[in-house]
Order: sequence, then C-alpha cells, then structure tokens
Amino acid sequence: MKKKILVLFGIVALVFVSCDDKDDDYADYLVARPLIMSRAEFATSLSIEVPRPIDESGKVYTYKNYIFINDKYQGVHVIDNSNPEQPRKISFINIPGNVDISVKDDFLFADSLMDLVVLDISDINTIKPVDRLENVLGNNVFFPLGVDIYEHEDYDYETEIVIGWQTTTERRLIEEVEQQIGDVLFNDMALAESTNGGNTGQGGSLARFKIVDEYLYAVDRNNINIFNISDLENPQDLEDVFAGFDIETIFNRGDHLFLGSMQGMYIYDISAPETPTFVSEFQHGTACDPVVVDGNYAYVTLRGGNGCGALESGLFIVDISNIENPELTIEYPMDEPYGLGIKDEKLFICDGSAGLKVYDKTDVNNLKSLNHFKDIVTFDVIPLESHLIMVGDDVLYQYEYLDNNIKLISQIGLN
Repeated sequence: MKKKILVLFGIVALVFVSCDDKDDDYADYLVARPLIMSRAEFATSLSIEVPRPIDESGKVYTYKNYIFINDKYQGVHVIDNSNPEQPRKISFINIPGNVDISVKDDFLFADSLMDLVVLDISDINTIKPVDRLENVLGNNVFFPLGVDIYEHEDYDYETEIVIGWQTTTERRLIEEVEQQIGDVLFNDMALAESTNGGNTGQGGSLARFKIVDEYLYAVDRNNINIFNISDLENPQDLEDVFAGFDIETIFNRGDHLFLGSMQGMYIYDISAPETPTFVSEFQHGTACDPVVVDGNYAYVTLRGGNGCGALESGLFIVDISNIENPELTIEYPMDEPYGLGIKDEKLFICDGSAGLKVYDKTDVNNLKSLNHFKDIVTFDVIPLESHLIMVGDDVLYQYEYLDNNIKLISQIGLN
C-alpha cells in the first residue's frame, strides 16, 4: 500500500519575513521529512564506521574514558576523552533509529527503533555486535516539535520503514501554505512509531535507558520495558509495565525510578526489579520535562511551547522526603530548558538558546546564580566526578569545577 503525501501543520510561525514588498508573499517555515529505509536494509544495517560529521546531536553518555554522543536516529559517535583538553573522535556506530544507549561491563545496549541491539566494546577499536532482540521496545520516533510542516513522498510501508526525521528551514509562498492548512491528511501513517552494580556508564537527564544492577529499564511513551541483563551477551526481555502517558525520561535513585513525562513525574519502586510498582506522582500540567533527584528533592525542568503544551517554562523543585506524597516546594522561571544535572551543591541547567546556567542549590528556596554562559545553545549535560560534560548545537563542551563557579577547558565541533 502506498502512502499519500502528508502535510501536517502545527501552529504555523511566520518568521524572518522580509520588509521588502517583493518578499512579503513569502515566509520561512520549518519543514520535517521522514528518513525512510527499506525493512531489509534496516535489519542488517548496524555497522562500525570511521568518524564522520554529526548531523543532529542528541543525548550524551559517558563510560570510562569515552564519550558517546547520539546522532539523532542515525547512531552513536565514539570519542576518546582520556585527555579532556583534547578529545579525539574514534568511530561512528551506525544504528538506524537510535536515540538512547546504556553501558555495563563493556557491553553497550542501544535502541534501533523497536529493536534492542547489544555490542561488545571491550576493545573500543574493534567494536563487535553480539545480539539483536527484535520488536521488544516501544518506538521512540516521534513527530519533531516546533515544526510548521510535515511532509513526505509516497512510500510502501510494507517494505519500507521510517527511521527518523530530517528538518530544514525553507522559504515558501504564504498563500500556498495557507491553502494547504485546510487539507491536512491523517491517513494510516504506519510510522515506525545513579549507577548500581557492575561497571556502568552515566547518561544525562534526558535518557530513556537506565541500568540498575542486573536490569535494563527502557521507557517508551507508555511503558517501562524491562530486560534481565545478568547475561550481558544474551539479555532477556521481560514483561513490560504500563507506567502512564507521554513518558520522556528515566532517572534512578536507590530502589526508585523517577519517570519524567509531559503530564508529570511518576515514581516507581523497583525493590522487586522485575516488576516495578507505582508509588506516587507529581502532576504539573502539560510540558516537556526531564527530572534528576538529589537528597530530599527532585528537580524538574518544564519546557513550554513548540508542541510541549504549556506556554511557560520553568524549574520545579519537588519535596520527595515523603516518597508517597511529593509536593512542590518552589518554581523558578526558565527560557527553554532541556537537560539538567547536579554535582554536590551545584545545579546545572541547559536552558536551550539561553545558554548554560549554574546555581548554588544549598538553599532550594533561594537558588544563587554562579555562572551563566549565554552565547551557546545547550541540550544535555553530565556532571562527572572530575569535570562537567555538555552537548549543544553540535558542539561538545567540557568544564572544570571551581569552588564557586566553573571554567571551560575544551570544546570540539562535532560536524
């Protein structure tokens, strides 16, 4: 069956319209088109390649002296970070449909659309695929947010599959775009819709994968997908647990998982690791959010606009001293926050195009600004024991901790 052309409009934003009368009929639109691959090619497409420029930087993950940076829906860039002042690109792991990874004892687990793939990275220069579990994950290829137009040409969903989206800014005739608004097609889209135990790596607050002891937890929109990885080369797919709606991130502390969703924060008990059980939730309306936890508080950034639901963005600090009854302590305004992280009393917030913000959180009711790096676009951050790692706008930044602030020690362009 062939797909018809799809044109889907959100809130159409007309930007950069020229004041010249000749250009008044045109405007710039953000256009998204799906990345399409044959199903046969997808099943055999995992490969280890030489370093290449990044297309769209996603989440960041660290393990030993290495940094892994997701190239959204395409795979993972591997960087040798044994010298943080001079990080070096090693290779690219081509994994179509990839968004997340997690590592334990030299085995890397990654999503490839609905499949879970396992790779042996004990020799970082000779990475080897060792297993692939098919159709065990929920699909995390979402419609990209903030897009004005979604469109694609015909494709055969029986033999082809959507592995992601590519976005571009295009100048179009306003009249033609407005004529199409009333003709949106929603035909069958069939779109490929803290560390514990062992030597594991560390992801940022935007992660959907989390390893706790001998289990890998991977969240999709509605479920916690659970895998027993006691045999690292042969993970066992266990029964999923329904956890809510529009789930976006996962964070672990002790016997609890903290799930960030567009509806709120869900807390699950994993003292029986194969069967997470619901404990409580904190509702905050509708917004895109990750969550990190430290002591008696959960720190939740809410990003409004661009399809996330809420109009305003902010940082919510939630008291979880009574884990069964989380309560809002205080809220701080933000611009467009994404990832966040904590190191001792420092709180780091990636506030999108507003830059990296650093606070002293000693008194949560009175956060004190320590640094604000304004001229960078920020996305995801990992506070390591020795220094801070951050990714934003296809650049890898690393910062040294100082007593009352931080200092840039290196940056490397990824494209």
